[in-house]
Amino acid sequence: MVAAAASVALMLNDSSVSCSPGGKGPAESYSLRWVDFDLPPELEDLRASVRRLVADKVAPRSREIDRSGEYPEDLFEAFRDAGLLGLCIPEDFGGSGAGILGLSVAIEEVAKVSNTAALMLLLTRLPTGPLMIAGSEDQKRRYLPGIASGSERAAFGLSEPQAGSDVMGMRTRAVPDPDLDGGWVLSGTKCWMSGVREADWYTVFAKTSDPDSRAHDSVTAFVVERSWEGVSVGRTDHKMGVRGVDTGELLLQDVHVPPGNVIGEVGGFRLAMLGLNSMRPVVAARGIGLAEGALMYATQYVSQRAAFGRTIADFQGIQWEIAKCAVDVEAARLLTYRAAWLADQGKFTKEWVPFLSMAKYHATELAVRASGLALQLLGAAGYMEDHPTEQWYRDAKQLTIVEGTSQVQLGLIARGVLDRDLWWG
Repeated sequence: MVAAAASVALMLNDSSVSCSPGGKGPAESYSLRWVDFDLPPELEDLRASVRRLVADKVAPRSREIDRSGEYPEDLFEAFRDAGLLGLCIPEDFGGSGAGILGLSVAIEEVAKVSNTAALMLLLTRLPTGPLMIAGSEDQKRRYLPGIASGSERAAFGLSEPQAGSDVMGMRTRAVPDPDLDGGWVLSGTKCWMSGVREADWYTVFAKTSDPDSRAHDSVTAFVVERSWEGVSVGRTDHKMGVRGVDTGELLLQDVHVPPGNVIGEVGGFRLAMLGLNSMRPVVAARGIGLAEGALMYATQYVSQRAAFGRTIADFQGIQWEIAKCAVDVEAARLLTYRAAWLADQGKFTKEWVPFLSMAKYHATELAVRASGLALQLLGAAGYMEDHPTEQWYRDAKQLTIVEGTSQVQLGLIARGVLDRDLWWG
């Protein structure tokens, strides 16, 4: 399916056209390049099947999950039975090979009704990304098939209380294991880890040199298993939104990590950035889905709600707001699908970062605007728990923070322009 995903790229048409550039000189024959905006049949089928699953399983549970905050094991099992947990995992390791684009398409559908359920799918890629980018064959065979089958779950540990956007401020330390050549001993605390309680293993980043060092070669990635001595879950957070998938602390106290669980090279800070870069379209898909769900719900409401002898939807001011949001949704989708297609080609290094960050920035900020618009269109009713608008409003803000804040994305986009990685001349 990964190969099929490439059909959303620029495609060369067999036909040609004769024209005179600038109206001068002899006509020259140019081969037209067309952009195919249709998803391949495999991904259209995926979208349709996920849409049915969402209507049948996810939508009826969304509000209850938000109210109770309990992990929706039934939805995890539904995703497992539908084969959605292995979308981004290569076929060689038990997945379906749909890639980041396939995962984004599925997440977009799920996020229309539940960003909690969408986060469950996102967690099949966030902790496995560094393994797929730089892991050994042995590591991939040990850890990826369990994620694809649903027999194991994983989480991602990068942030710390004093090191959110400032990744190099992390204090978690890894020192050489005196009893095992090539092994390491990890100590520290990771925070704000989604799915920390359910995870069987964690991708954890730690300083492998002076903890005060800000050199990029001072950070290394490890696979840490939940069952190991010294690994425990600390406090879990009380969140404003996206309830149901817990967020909390991972405590590491003198955890012995064998050499076979070092991901890539020692001193691999770049791997953390590559992993986050490749995740940008996946987070963006959560934003698109939320915006679509909120806009569709509000549009149905104003089309039926009578006011001043007409429906609310009859007023031009309301129509304009709906139109502007619809334009933003389509723009966000184009940015996101392009970003996902780029990431599936391994194009998440520095020169491609502006395009990935654009998708994440635009789609997640759109989720905030669309949820606010939906609530406003419903008026007082939208502020009440009778409608899902208040849930969308709370869930949306998380998206502008995770996997790089909106301000971080703007900085990366600006740097791309200044460095002329993003240039139009």
